[in-house]
Amino acid sequence: MFWKNKPMNALTPSEWESICDGCGRCCLQKLEDEDTGDVYYTDVVCRYFNESTCQCTQYQKRSVLVPRCVKLTYEDIDRFHWLPSSCSYKVLHDTGDLPEWHPLLSKDNKSVQNAGVSIQGKVISEANVNEDDWEDRIITWVD
Repeated sequence: MFWKNKPMNALTPSEWESICDGCGRCCLQKLEDEDTGDVYYTDVVCRYFNESTCQCTQYQKRSVLVPRCVKLTYEDIDRFHWLPSSCSYKVLHDTGDLPEWHPLLSKDNKSVQNAGVSIQGKVISEANVNEDDWEDRIITWVD
C-alpha cells in the first residue's frame, strides 16, 4: 500500500501509472460549453482505445498521435477539472485512499468492470462517428 506511505508527488513513475484503475473514462471524448466551462462526456472514445482491454493501443505515442491527449501529472491534477469523480487519481488526491474496487486493493483487474466504473461495452470509436454528431452522443452515466 505504497500510496498510503508516500505523498502523490513522491511516487515513482511505475507507482504513478499503477494508480490508474483502467476504467477508460479519461478516453471519452468531451465537449466543453465555451460560456460556462461545463464539461459534457460523450460515449465516443479515442480511435486508439481498445475496448476489450480499456487501454490505449498507442500509449507511448499518444501525445504525438493525438496532440489534445493530456498526460496526467501530480503537478497538474488540480487543473484537470474534467476528470470524473470516480478517477482513482482524483480520489487519492482528495481522500488519501483508493476506492475499494481498485485493482491494487482487489487484486482483480475485473473489479473495475464489476463495480460498473469501466466503460467497456458502453462506447463507440470516434472513427465511426462524425465529430459534428458528438453532441447527440452526450451521456449522463459519467459525472
